[in-house]
Amino acid sequence: MISIKNPILLVLLVILIGGSIWYLLSIKAKPPMASDLNVPSIGSILSSSSAPPLSRISGYINAPSNLTIASLRGKVVLVDFWTYSCINCIRTLPYLKAWDEKYRNDGLVIIGVHTPEFEFEKNYSNVKNAVDKFGIKYPVVLDSDYGTWSAYGNQYWPHKYLIDANGTIRYDHIGEGNYEETESQITRLLAERQSSFNPPSPVSASMPENISYGQVGTPEIYLGYGFARARLANPEGFVPNQEVNYSYLEGTVPYPNRVYLSGIWKNNADNMELVSDTGKVLLAYHAKNVNIVAGGNSNLTLVVDGQSPVSALGLDAKVVDSKVLVQTNSNRLYSLIYSSDYADRFLEFNVTGKGFRLYTFTFG
Repeated sequence: MISIKNPILLVLLVILIGGSIWYLLSIKAKPPMASDLNVPSIGSILSSSSAPPLSRISGYINAPSNLTIASLRGKVVLVDFWTYSCINCIRTLPYLKAWDEKYRNDGLVIIGVHTPEFEFEKNYSNVKNAVDKFGIKYPVVLDSDYGTWSAYGNQYWPHKYLIDANGTIRYDHIGEGNYEETESQITRLLAERQSSFNPPSPVSASMPENISYGQVGTPEIYLGYGFARARLANPEGFVPNQEVNYSYLEGTVPYPNRVYLSGIWKNNADNMELVSDTGKVLLAYHAKNVNIVAGGNSNLTLVVDGQSPVSALGLDAKVVDSKVLVQTNSNRLYSLIYSSDYADRFLEFNVTGKGFRLYTFTFG
């Protein structure tokens, strides 16, 4: 056992651990693939003489089809890798939109490089609907084949790269946060571009949720067998491409941070799909806020610690006849629970409607 007697060292250690937790929870890392072994490292990208081009783009939103990095020479360009179901990406959007509105006329161009995590995020209409929903006015390009992602050696959502007027990458930031630093880098490069540029006061956009990452005790949980980082709590586990009749014995002491299923579910590579008319999902977690990425025309009835969480409604939850319901339709992120504090909780939701697809849980 290690004993730390110096109180200053102890405080520094706590800060370091807390910062590490915040960083890990503020990003979404791409599950490793064999093709990742051949992409350049971030170090080689940042030391290159010019930014890589937009490669193998499959669609353009708010942008002409001839948009290139080279065509923006003379501008300051912010390349933002994101995907529309990623909660970490969604929480950065207020800042990106504010910077676009504030500095567009001063020579800043933001390009959202939409690189999908799940298959449904490759669909142009789905991405276009998300761009409209979030009110994004800057250019968004669809990197559905990971061409630009690979060219930049990227591994994370969100990840921002700042390119100066000469086409050189000068700064990058992985994950949420550091908004003041990123904005100061934007204004520095705009001032280099035009000496008369007088930076205004920093953007004061606020995070949509008051989150303390150091208190989140449950990591993101993937439900597809090809993405999963932990086993299902059901003894049957994942059975690739098979339909399995899962059950949950009432009164079972739940494993924390492990999902239980009840009903007949098809094991897909990136999701679990309900085959029976009804089913159930159960999870013991430690967090304040709960989100899922899901799809299918189904109704969810939420219960937390045996009660309807009427005082902790997420953005997509509503009270109907004293029950908390979430209706899923399109494939996207759904906000289920916004509790007032961090605690150990047990969530269960009954699903009505076959075809419900559950991709992942995320927490805040």
